[in-house]
Amino acid sequence: MNARLTPLDGTPLNDATLYRQLVGSLVYLTVTRPDIAHAVHLVSQFLSAPHSTHYVAVLHILRYIKGTMFHGLHFSAHSTLDLCAYSDADWAGDPTDRRSTTGFCFFLGDSLISWRSKKQHIVSRSSTEAEYRALADTTSELLALRWLLEDMGVTHSSPTVIHCDNRSAIQIAHNDVFHERTKHIEIDCHLVRHHLSAGILHLLPVSSSDQTVDIFTKTFPPGRFRDLVSKLKMASFKPP
Repeated sequence: MNARLTPLDGTPLNDATLYRQLVGSLVYLTVTRPDIAHAVHLVSQFLSAPHSTHYVAVLHILRYIKGTMFHGLHFSAHSTLDLCAYSDADWAGDPTDRRSTTGFCFFLGDSLISWRSKKQHIVSRSSTEAEYRALADTTSELLALRWLLEDMGVTHSSPTVIHCDNRSAIQIAHNDVFHERTKHIEIDCHLVRHHLSAGILHLLPVSSSDQTVDIFTKTFPPGRFRDLVSKLKMASFKPP
């Protein structure tokens, strides 16, 4: 699917009702289909004035769903209860306003339990800034999940690992001295660093090729997309 959709692509739809209904249904479907989360995130940005190109993109998603109708999340009864996360951002990926997209996902053992694909509220001036904002959002979700698991009797005495492919963002988190170049993300720095020092989280570098969460921030050709979907541990549940 084309990630460079803009508000003026194609011709305006005479009636946007069907488009809005389809996108609304797709948003609901992302609750159990994380593999379409980023694509749905893209087409949901044009609900106010959809054009023909946006409608074609929605049909593309529907064709993919038809071909993978019985795919879904798999929660193993034998999986461990260790929590880990992946965090990433697509810097200035929106061609219209150049805002970045935050992506993160959390695994409990081998089971995917939480994910997000969402445009950031402000424009980031560097890829490191975009990645660090995503890292702060990931940290907030981590705290909520650890609290929820603890409330259910699942405690974690060791830090939760967050995989990040931006080494500059990891270095900023470990640096006790703020610089002029990090002042605009100082609150995010304090948030991540506080919980890093408290032993709540541990930042681990990961190569871009192994970055599972890329599927929530970018579009890819079919081969790479299938590889990323396999990393989500989804399964095919065909009826007998």
